[in-house]
Amino acid sequence: MTWDSRGKTAVVGIGTSKLSRKADKPLGLLALDAARAAMEDAGIAPGEVDGIVTYPDQPFLGAGNRDGEDLVTVNFLIDHGGLAKDLKWYSQISSGMIPSAFIEGVNALVAGTCNYVLVWRAMHLPAGTYGAWRSNRAGGDTQFTAPFGAANPFQWHALAYQRYMHRYGAKREHMAALVTNSRRNANLNEQAYFYSQPMGFEDYMNARMVSDPLSLFDCDIPVEGCTALILTTADRARDLKHPPAYIAGYGQQALKRPSLTTYTVDDYMACGGSTVDKIWSMSGLGPKDIGAAQLYDGFSPSTYYWLEAAGFCGEGEAWQFVQDGRVALTGELPVNTFGGSLSEGRLHGMGHLAEAVRQVTGRAGQRQIEGCDASIALDGSPMLRNAGILFTSEP
Repeated sequence: MTWDSRGKTAVVGIGTSKLSRKADKPLGLLALDAARAAMEDAGIAPGEVDGIVTYPDQPFLGAGNRDGEDLVTVNFLIDHGGLAKDLKWYSQISSGMIPSAFIEGVNALVAGTCNYVLVWRAMHLPAGTYGAWRSNRAGGDTQFTAPFGAANPFQWHALAYQRYMHRYGAKREHMAALVTNSRRNANLNEQAYFYSQPMGFEDYMNARMVSDPLSLFDCDIPVEGCTALILTTADRARDLKHPPAYIAGYGQQALKRPSLTTYTVDDYMACGGSTVDKIWSMSGLGPKDIGAAQLYDGFSPSTYYWLEAAGFCGEGEAWQFVQDGRVALTGELPVNTFGGSLSEGRLHGMGHLAEAVRQVTGRAGQRQIEGCDASIALDGSPMLRNAGILFTSEP
């Protein structure tokens, strides 16, 4: 049964700060750059924004908690954003990643709580701490994993990927097709960190191992920066600067069996499918209707899992599906048309949302997929908390 509010809300503005490994200004100022760019893109003044929402949490060990430096909360934007003097609605969440915050904004608009919602995701990269285990003690479940080298998501994802390869016959060289395709797309995206750095098959295969079988290029590139979006109702969207990207459906997942390593390959079809089934049901659309898929790639195997869980191919078939240009810009299902987290930069899924919006509004430049009337963004690992949004060019 389709969603009663399908097509009644839309994204009307996109803004992105500079993405870099070492920013020349604090994270809070980067967030303000992105927010102001999104408002200018939408053609609205800051004082018209009367709703704001974010997912501010830092997702790695060693992160600090200084607002405006390590993360950017709702309070920071209220104090520094020059927004409406009396906001009608604000929220921030700590689960589901940025699409879940986006969904909060959609529901606020549907409820009539506010008129324009600013959604942002800001990411900080403290030097020397990314993925580091910074304790000589392991409590709780980690006492059974950390002493054996499974101390963080690098190892957890590697274990699951190793199992996937063993079960279905995939090899590292098969993944090269997906990762190098993302890099080619990033080479058409001026905002991407790797915009000017091509990658070939040999570059990928010769990359140093991080946690076997995950190499350096199977891991997203950490950056400092922020992307922001402006949401509003469909009736307001029609009078603004750019074509709207209508929200046709969304989904979130709460399934999870207890697991010491958090990520196990046995979970991805059920957990990822739970999210996508909700999206297909709400929107009335399905895999065959999608013109471009923006699939989370914090680690490259997650894209395999999403392809299968969403029904773009069968279980255990993604490593074959991505071969022979099938996921290229001119292929059957273009995937991560902006370069993904692997090549644009790690914004925890916000880049995927922004690119899905660009594709359905015809604003993706050299990366534009002809006739892309629907694009889905699926964020987070299919094995843990995740969420997704489906955008369409028509309400």
